[in-house]
Amino acid sequence: MFENHPREDIEALMKANIEFRRLFLRHRELDSKVHDAEIGVLPLDSDTLSGMKREKLVAKERLLRMWQEARTSTH
Repeated sequence: MFENHPREDIEALMKANIEFRRLFLRHRELDSKVHDAEIGVLPLDSDTLSGMKREKLVAKERLLRMWQEARTSTH
């Protein structure tokens, strides 16, 4: 997520906004766990995996809104 954005901008927003940082790190954690579950490294039942995917999507949507808000307020 945010691979196409300058790392410095992401890091600056993470320093300025603790909620963005918390969500960013949580999204990264969920992404890793979902990936591990999908390749069979992390055994999870389908309900747990579905819940993690939903939480990851909610975090992503919130992060994108926060990113957009930060970008429009600085320009």
